[in-house]
Amino acid sequence: MTPVIRIDGVTKRFGDVVALDGVSLDIFENEFLALLGPSGCGKTTLLRAVAGLETPDTGHIFIDNRSQDGLAPYERPVNMMFQSYALFPHMTVAGNVAFGLKQDGLRGAELAERVREALARVEMESFADRKPQHLSGGQKQRAALARCLAKRPRALLLDEPLAALDKHLRERTQLELMTLRERLGITFVVVTHDQDEAMGMASRVAVMEKGRLLQVGSPRDLYERPDNRAVAGFFGHMNLWDGTVSTGDTVTCAVGAVSAATSLPAGTPVALAVRPEQIVLHAAGATPDSGQLAGTIADVVYGGTVSTYFVAHGATRIRVVRQNGAGPALERGQAVVLSWPVSAVRVLPS
Repeated sequence: MTPVIRIDGVTKRFGDVVALDGVSLDIFENEFLALLGPSGCGKTTLLRAVAGLETPDTGHIFIDNRSQDGLAPYERPVNMMFQSYALFPHMTVAGNVAFGLKQDGLRGAELAERVREALARVEMESFADRKPQHLSGGQKQRAALARCLAKRPRALLLDEPLAALDKHLRERTQLELMTLRERLGITFVVVTHDQDEAMGMASRVAVMEKGRLLQVGSPRDLYERPDNRAVAGFFGHMNLWDGTVSTGDTVTCAVGAVSAATSLPAGTPVALAVRPEQIVLHAAGATPDSGQLAGTIADVVYGGTVSTYFVAHGATRIRVVRQNGAGPALERGQAVVLSWPVSAVRVLPS
């Protein structure tokens, strides 16, 4: 499959800071790709490089198999929506949508039809004559989306598109973006530092750290099968314990000798990763089949349908997530036993 966007060995430095370090990534037709990572990891720089707002020091970017070297942003078949939306305050919504089209030379009936079509796509026709200061946050976002879509780009680039919205509007707009992408049939590339947004919206996620791609895959792949400690720690909550392989099926770590499937030789330093929802809580004195570990509940955080338990085992605190109603109520200070299947333990490079 030929990618819509191909990023090939792109490096970008700002003085002594390496913002992008040899990044290579293929982005395909109609996919919703999220660039995920902490602040300063290079994800926005990568998006800006695709848009033509940053020039790579080395490497190349191709769109529809055509090199973008030397092309200005307005010459590229992509459009970028900024976190601030960047709407012109003195123009109406329709005027904002029409601006880029006028720069391309459109006039008259063709211009009016393209503006109407773009507004209809995001259900903003009734707001065409309003100015940005009279719009809600969600309406401003849809106006900015309409302006991008009016130019019929091959890909839409979105920089933290939900950051300025409150929780309820963010969840609703997230669903709207997913529906819009499916309806329009174009590629979306979104930058976010929010793992829940990435998991909820994206068909694929590219996790970045310090200018490098750590892992690319579906949300399920990254959540259940992280390749390294950084991805495991960033993508969802994870219990991570440094340890050393004792035998082919045992790792000695902070919580003791843990059964784990690994072919690494004895003495290899590793990290063990166990998702909190894969750990089962039992009352003290229970003898589960595997993963037996005694502890004391140090804290409980109620979360509606689930509760998060922090269990103290010596100096280590283990996070456990359990559905409320799945067992007897457990309280702070109560002695418990933890268990988990061997399949829940992932052995990662230290």
